[in-house]
Amino acid sequence: QVQLVESGGGLVQAGGSLRLSCAASGRAFSSSVMGWFRQAPGKEREFVAAISWGISRTSYADSVKGRFTISRDNAKNTVYLQMNSLKPEDTAVYYCAAKPALAGIIHRTDFSSWGQGTQVTVSS
Repeated sequence: QVQLVESGGGLVQAGGSLRLSCAASGRAFSSSVMGWFRQAPGKEREFVAAISWGISRTSYADSVKGRFTISRDNAKNTVYLQMNSLKPEDTAVYYCAAKPALAGIIHRTDFSSWGQGTQVTVSS
């Protein structure tokens, strides 16, 4: 199990940027796929982005491709989500998640560890 704590959420105007951080504890971080998910009010939680370990492959939801970038720093046990050109429809609680996996393998579902979430609000 990996313990996860998100930070960096807040209120931003449309077109602005935010960088979310997710600090992980536990040695399993370095061998886990890391992902970001979000849940808007009244909607189901949805996949946003994921990054593998070893060979860093990434995967993005179509709705954020070209605007969001996921990255990880294994020395700091931290994963980031850089969000640019934010839109009001990006407003949601953003969750960090982890899933043990083989090196270089990306996953978009069945994550086993979750953070508490951080609120992102984009005003129009």
